[in-house]
Amino acid sequence: MTDPIIFDAIPHRDPFLFVDEIIHQGEKEIICKKTFTGKEFFYAGHYPHYPITPGVILCEAAMQAGAIFLSKKFAASEFANHTSESANHVGVPVVGRMNDVKFRQMVRPGDEVLLHVTFVEQISDVFYMKAKVTIDGKTAVTFEFACKNVNTEKQA
Repeated sequence: MTDPIIFDAIPHRDPFLFVDEIIHQGEKEIICKKTFTGKEFFYAGHYPHYPITPGVILCEAAMQAGAIFLSKKFAASEFANHTSESANHVGVPVVGRMNDVKFRQMVRPGDEVLLHVTFVEQISDVFYMKAKVTIDGKTAVTFEFACKNVNTEKQA
């Protein structure tokens, strides 16, 4: 079951929400957890006889953890919460790039991954972060990414 705090932090919802729980959040990092049950929509067509979690889904999960970090860290600033239920929410986190993506370990149905995301720096309105997805203490994916808050208010 997904932690309700996550729903307040990012706009993602099932079937495209890939963070179940926030394990830890510090000054410059967040660790979240996701358990892949095997019932997710993508397993039906991604190696159906030997299901593997798509690497792009693992990256998305880590970037969602990064968005949660930014939402909580900068709640009083331009990166405020993003749920559509609040009139104060006028932006969504959008990824602008990913660098140095390395896949090292397969993730299969039933596996639980930890999503480690570290805040590197902010330059202007762009937030730079590093991600590592682990399974049983082994690295599954590492990469760097950048994102920014995109205003969703309708322009008149």
